[in-house]
Amino acid sequence: MIFAAILAGGIGSRMGGTDTPKQFLDLGDKPVIIHTIEKFVINSKFDKILVLSPKNFINHTNNLINEYFGEDTNIVVLEGGQTRNDTLVNAIDYISENFDIDDDSIIVTHDSVRPFVTHRIIEDNIKAAKEFGACDTVIPATDTIVESVDSKVITNIPIRDNFYQGQTPQSFKINKLSELINSLNERETNILTDACKIFVLKNEDVYLVDGEITNIKITYPYDLKLANTILKESDHD
Repeated sequence: MIFAAILAGGIGSRMGGTDTPKQFLDLGDKPVIIHTIEKFVINSKFDKILVLSPKNFINHTNNLINEYFGEDTNIVVLEGGQTRNDTLVNAIDYISENFDIDDDSIIVTHDSVRPFVTHRIIEDNIKAAKEFGACDTVIPATDTIVESVDSKVITNIPIRDNFYQGQTPQSFKINKLSELINSLNERETNILTDACKIFVLKNEDVYLVDGEITNIKITYPYDLKLANTILKESDHD
């Protein structure tokens, strides 16, 4: 079985000037999150699409889904967690409780605020997760990477060719991901930034999938302006 988990549990504190989480802001004529969900709805390989929302926005999310997709029983809205990892665990728990999954069952996790993910990226994630068990969507780093331990002076300038910028989706065999999450100690849990780091911490391989420079994450007000520009250009293609 193949599942999508669209992670929309954040409140977007860096967007500024709005109390509305960034995933619910309009991009063009519809909310960012709807653009994102559409990319997964049109892919027939998904047995279920999970949308993990902030608790206070669950009803709003359900209303949006009903408005744009109708009574689509393939989409379910769940409560997100306090952290990204907690949100991911909520998705895994729902799947485990409601479906008879096996060791080959896949979960494709994606940021709700990356609305320009392509069909090719999603397909490559499914293929890589099936073959390797874990994959991350990345693009080569284009800027020089500068490391500073104290945030004041440069500690190191690593070779750029070895570095990539992480995007999403990140995709995994569900049972393996669940096993590794359950094996984390408190220190490991506290330093998590995303699901791939769970595999890295446990010395498990994570395969690289090519992303796209347009697969941007909407975090700041400027990102929303850029996203509107990308949307307008794609409408003219």
